[in-house]
Amino acid sequence: GGREEAPVTKPFAMDRARLPPGMARLVASRGGKNLSAHQYRFSVLVITFLSYMMYHASRKPPSIVKSVLNPTDEQRRAGVPGWAPFNGPDGNEMLGQTDVAFLAAYSVGMFFSGHIGDSMDLRVFLTYGMVGSGLFVCAFGFGQAWEQHSMAYFIFVQIAAGVFQSTGWPSVVSVMGNWFGKSKRGLIMGVWNAHTSIGNILGSLLASAMLKTGDWGNAFVINGVLTIACGWLVYMFLVVAPEDAGHPSPHGAAGEAGGDGLLGGKDVSENVSDGAVGSINHGSNRPVSPKRKPQAAGFKAALKIPGVVTFSLCLFFTKLVAYTFLYWLPFYIERTEIGGVYLTPAQAGRLSTLFDIGGVAGGILAGYVSDRFNARSLTSAGFVYLSIPVLYCYREYGGASMTANVV
Repeated sequence: GGREEAPVTKPFAMDRARLPPGMARLVASRGGKNLSAHQYRFSVLVITFLSYMMYHASRKPPSIVKSVLNPTDEQRRAGVPGWAPFNGPDGNEMLGQTDVAFLAAYSVGMFFSGHIGDSMDLRVFLTYGMVGSGLFVCAFGFGQAWEQHSMAYFIFVQIAAGVFQSTGWPSVVSVMGNWFGKSKRGLIMGVWNAHTSIGNILGSLLASAMLKTGDWGNAFVINGVLTIACGWLVYMFLVVAPEDAGHPSPHGAAGEAGGDGLLGGKDVSENVSDGAVGSINHGSNRPVSPKRKPQAAGFKAALKIPGVVTFSLCLFFTKLVAYTFLYWLPFYIERTEIGGVYLTPAQAGRLSTLFDIGGVAGGILAGYVSDRFNARSLTSAGFVYLSIPVLYCYREYGGASMTANVV
């Protein structure tokens, strides 16, 4: 005559090996209690931010040292010899060729990196990319210590760096997509995407500071070493998907209801027993199943997705301007009279960071506006159109005074 007891749902047991080594140790140090989804999201946000920040920081040294590698006649008379093969009459063209080598390898590598990343652990893939990128950034700087004056050496280093750098963007975007839903995505991406500008600022400031040591190679080495160190952080602590940590995906039925916010969503914190991370799928008596990797879209199928071609073209022309500033703005500032004064390469590098400070504010503002009015296309078009008169004003009035240049 007793009542029949409801079955007890057993948490999904997962081998702790699915967690990164650092995270597994952290969970063990908590007595086996798993971190909440909120805490994992925050860690993913910070680690991917730092990761792509260093990818961009390591791209900045070439733009800062251009004026040192190929000095003006006045600088030569002041004792700045330059560095062969870039200090000849064709120095600017040769510096441009190294940029093209990097960007060409980067663009080709980006296509293949997306497919490779879909077929392997993104944490390991991103680690390889960061370590390889850091090593070849250092290799460019070691060219000074190794007395390298071969154009082939610098072209090879830039091509290799471009290939490894191409691993970054597809990986971090995919990881972010695994953890965050659609709600407030514009604002989330606007804040998170500040990593590009902050990375540019950091890379510029570090490279400018290293120029004071008298060795331009140090500008590359410091950024390369920090990139490698960040790669170690990724390997040790980046959790690629919620399912890897025993949490439901924000794209499922439970996730859509509670996991859309920046750090929101219901937390699942279960004790780990027998070396396993436990988690129960909210709203269901079924245990959370292991992650199934979705089928990757082919190139033709991707082109048919609404908005892909349009936004790709928009980004193409925006990047055309952004990368011109990324690689040549410090050089342009150093060679342009501002208020009757020419700046040193280090001063020009520091002044160029204002472009990226504006990028941080603009990205966050654009994300907020696109969310507030649900007008992604209009926001993109509006910002791009408004940049046209600003670029014209910078060309015509940027040299009038330091105030005009800063504004």
